Amino acid sequence: MSYFSNVPEIGYEGASSTNEFAFKHYNPDEVVAGKTMKDHLRFAVAYWHSLTANGADPFGAGTAVRSWDRLTGMDLAKARVEAAFELIVKLKAPYFCFHDRDIAPEGDTLRETNRNLDTIVSMIKEHMKTTGVKLLWNTANMFTHPRFVHGAGTTSNADVYAYAAAQVKKGLEVGLELGAENYVFWGGREGYESLLHTDMQLELDNLARLYRMAADYADEIGFDAQFLIEPKPKEPTKHQYDFDAATTIAFLQHYGLKDRFKLNLEANHATLAGHTFEHELRVARMHGLLGSLDANQGDLLLGWDTDEFPTDLYATTLTMYEVLQNGGIGRGGINFDAKVRRGSFEAEDLFFAHIAGMDAYAKGLKVAAKLIRDRVFEQAVDRRYASFKEGIGLDIVSGKATLAGLERHALQNAPIRNASGRQEQLKAILNQYLLSE
Repeated sequence: MSYFSNVPEIGYEGASSTNEFAFKHYNPDEVVAGKTMKDHLRFAVAYWHSLTANGADPFGAGTAVRSWDRLTGMDLAKARVEAAFELIVKLKAPYFCFHDRDIAPEGDTLRETNRNLDTIVSMIKEHMKTTGVKLLWNTANMFTHPRFVHGAGTTSNADVYAYAAAQVKKGLEVGLELGAENYVFWGGREGYESLLHTDMQLELDNLARLYRMAADYADEIGFDAQFLIEPKPKEPTKHQYDFDAATTIAFLQHYGLKDRFKLNLEANHATLAGHTFEHELRVARMHGLLGSLDANQGDLLLGWDTDEFPTDLYATTLTMYEVLQNGGIGRGGINFDAKVRRGSFEAEDLFFAHIAGMDAYAKGLKVAAKLIRDRVFEQAVDRRYASFKEGIGLDIVSGKATLAGLERHALQNAPIRNASGRQEQLKAILNQYLLSE
């Protein structure tokens, strides 16, 4: 059965194409900076937004028209698998991602839930074999069910903590079975609403204990996936413990987990934290912890996680600049953790949205590669910090300087002369590269 019978396989036709079902910039086989676009970008389709989301929001019921939604229970779960792989294959996306509860419904008991999961995992495994599609990462949904009202790894209820640990254990086993290249921990409710009744130290200690147990069990079963933590500052709790890249890195360093985990960074989460996406990527890159990307964008006029498909070329270019400067994304990828707008309710809109996002990142990749080739920003940085390459500046960075020596220099060095940072000029140059590519 075809769930998208009106949509052909999406091919590359170039910027002049008027075919709505064609890539204008994403050419999987085109070589950029020594690798194909497919290898640079490693696109993934997010199961939850594309297959299970129905367009509901806090003020209205779902609007999405999906042919598989006429079914229920396990029949619905099986139909979604078929629809998912048709969508992924037609988009020529090499990867997909999912939460455990995206793919299979909960039963009345954990045993029944795991049996449901096993049935769907077996079905997914067969589709992966026949299509060649791979699993970029999987994760456990430990935030939707009411049992997680107080959190999962940071809950105040030890029985809930044990359930969460069992769910993570099963998730690791599923990841191993499906050959997941990464495993993500997103602390959906790992935070607090009020400090008046919160033992923050215990909650953070317990979260670290859960991560250590997960790493130990992965080693025990031979699951060598890259472990990722996805920061988010707020929603659904008022204050999430993994607030942003810097906070999460400090957590990993404090608990001795830095060598085992990297970060899965999302653009809209950066916005909610008051950062740009490139800021979060730079912080992770500086620490050698840039692991994978969730590609979307937020709306600066709205104060919540809107998860729009990424179309801002300025942002995708600066994102790919950081990725290329990192030497690539490694075992990670670019996962479209994005959803079509509530008014874009037809099945075809899933394709238009992914095409837009994939083209935006392809364009960003090409522009970023040229900027790096021409050393546009590097030359500007070199000029701006030239004073640290000789004289007193060289003494500072080499560790030879002392406060007394710097005072002597300051007393003898008048007047001080600064040079313009030429920020506007650099933005104009960036625009030139965007417009000329």
